Amino acid sequence: MTTPRYFKRFRMERSLVPPPALIAPPPGFRLVGWKDHLLDLHADTLFRSFADDPDGKVFPNLASVTGCRFLMRAVWGLRGFCPAACWLMAGPDGFAGAVQGVVDSAGLGAIQNLGVTPDARGQGLGAALLAAAVNGFHRAGVRWCHLEVTADNDPAVRLYRRFGFRKTRVKYHAASPAEAAPTPAGV
Repeated sequence: MTTPRYFKRFRMERSLVPPPALIAPPPGFRLVGWKDHLLDLHADTLFRSFADDPDGKVFPNLASVTGCRFLMRAVWGLRGFCPAACWLMAGPDGFAGAVQGVVDSAGLGAIQNLGVTPDARGQGLGAALLAAAVNGFHRAGVRWCHLEVTADNDPAVRLYRRFGFRKTRVKYHAASPAEAAPTPAGV
């Protein structure tokens, strides 16, 4: 019997009234709205964003192309799938980020899988994707949204706080040792 490893996660929430201002991507990048035929590009971008990221250890589907494609098909098939909250970030070297959104059973927007590829981080792409997704929820009539983030993902937590998200709950996600190999200190 193996002992699971637990990952501390924050649930963060914010009102969408008013929504945050849209953020223009940096030069050379552009936001691409949801189209069904882009599903595999979302999955491939998520894989490149999370494969070597701590969240790829917390959620093993994010650490493989096949897992990301399975995950994207599952998100797309949800009753509350919200195309207005789903975006890709196109860049000079291909797609560099993605985010998806669903409206949960309580009518709240739920940000899913916001990721930026390692080579494109630090340029404001995550902020542009988050602003586009949150504004998409607002246009769809959603007035409150939430997300979950691994607690030690400091850049993501800072981004969400900057956007007015507040921690409302602490959760612990169990992953088996085979799924969640130890990460180096500080990662």
